Amino acid sequence: MLELKSVSKTFNAGTVNQKVALNGLNLTMAEGEFVTVIGGNGAGKSTMLNAIAGVFPVDTGKITIDGVDVTNLAEYKRAKYIGRVFQDPMMGTAATMQIEENLALAARRGKPRTLRPGITKADREFYREQLKILDLGLEDRMTTKVGLLSGGQRQALTLLMATLQQPKLLLLDEHTAALDPKTAAKVLDATQRIVEKNHLTTMMITHNMRDAIAYGNRLIMMYEGHVVVDVRGEEKKNLTVEQLLNLFSKASGSDEADDKLLLS
Repeated sequence: MLELKSVSKTFNAGTVNQKVALNGLNLTMAEGEFVTVIGGNGAGKSTMLNAIAGVFPVDTGKITIDGVDVTNLAEYKRAKYIGRVFQDPMMGTAATMQIEENLALAARRGKPRTLRPGITKADREFYREQLKILDLGLEDRMTTKVGLLSGGQRQALTLLMATLQQPKLLLLDEHTAALDPKTAAKVLDATQRIVEKNHLTTMMITHNMRDAIAYGNRLIMMYEGHVVVDVRGEEKKNLTVEQLLNLFSKASGSDEADDKLLLS
């Protein structure tokens, strides 16, 4: 479903601020895989997601989604393949619109506009059933303005909106980092349910090593712009945080793990 082949990206090349963000990155994801991505600050995690989404062009390499070469495709043209949830809970929703109106926008993404009613009775029933998956009681508040929801509720709604049309690839960029631990756990559980229900190919960046081990069926760790650890299946299920740190030390040749990584 996704292939990154020798992808490189350097910011501010030829200046004193030069930063190699991706360094010959190679990664292949099969359809339905749920990959958690972990690594220290500056490891290239968010740059990789932005490269896949087309936020900026890569210097070298090739990016393929579902057999389509999207390397030179503009961000808005790649949007039909990708669903994305950002770290900021305020980014993915329209605050002054109702919950059902936000869902209607997501459901009609990329489709031609017509003069038919914006939200039909059938639409409302569909949205209600989808909201039940989140287990937050939002199915009984569909006419509530989204700006009145908590950060966690908005982030869960954003997740639902990003997956409503079942994208080829779901990108989650530390989507629970701004939430309190209890709310983050709820959103992560909802993520797991939605991904499994729709068999979505998913990439989730996290700084929390326990979450990286607990969720998904594959874990990769990045260091200096490329993948240094790649575990899946039973090996991933049986991992401990200590073993993961040891794997990182061996693969990177460094005993220094990022503070944020350790504190998580």
